[in-house]
Amino acid sequence: MLRSVDLDALNSATKYPSIPTFHPLDSSNGSLLDEPTAFADEDAQVVLTEKVDGTNSRIITFPSGEYVIGSREELLYAKGDLLGNPALGIAAALRPLADRLTPPAGGVRVLFLEVYGGKVGGAARQYSGHRTVGHRLFDAADIPAETLTWPRPRISAWREEGGQAFLGEAELAALADTETVPLVPRIGALESADLPTRLDETREFLTRHLPTTRVALDDEAGGRPEGIVVRTTTRSVIAKARFQDYERTLKRRASKEKRG
Repeated sequence: MLRSVDLDALNSATKYPSIPTFHPLDSSNGSLLDEPTAFADEDAQVVLTEKVDGTNSRIITFPSGEYVIGSREELLYAKGDLLGNPALGIAAALRPLADRLTPPAGGVRVLFLEVYGGKVGGAARQYSGHRTVGHRLFDAADIPAETLTWPRPRISAWREEGGQAFLGEAELAALADTETVPLVPRIGALESADLPTRLDETREFLTRHLPTTRVALDDEAGGRPEGIVVRTTTRSVIAKARFQDYERTLKRRASKEKRG
């Protein structure tokens, strides 16, 4: 199947969409705005997971047993390639997993993983002091095969409008268990009405629920976490809350009040 696929179409259809911030970002200065993402009108319960600061990666699997490994933007390696793109060590980190994954019954299944530690990004030492590389599954989606025959503008619009069929919490947990793939840590679950609303409340919420990373790869890791992802159990709504965004915004506001 893979040899007959338009790789540009495959790349577009399987890209991971951007996750909005829990409090929207002001495009003019990068500070957070006061109105949080609305979860109350969706599922009653939300799941909190750790947001790992590495590089967004994907394994695209086919019924034939073929697979492609990619970064967020590029396809890097296909099963059986003699040469591949070594960018950030993604293919090397994920190839053993990709080789043993169960092929989907039909269409295309994409596993989205964070590859972290090693030399991956500025936060690498927060997870490993010995440059150990790890990976964690954070999402998965099923893509109909016919999507890959569409013109690329149509695929892009379909993706941006939420066309990818992401697995809900129970399905994702079952997949991780079946394939023995480690998930990003589940920090807890709560009613959507119990989520914080103010910026200072959210900063305290992050500190209380995730004082240190839960995915450290060795005892020499710095341990500072990036943040928390909040999602409904069906993944109908998802948002991220990062420590640095709240620290930066609250510092700016405090400085402004002091001057003013």
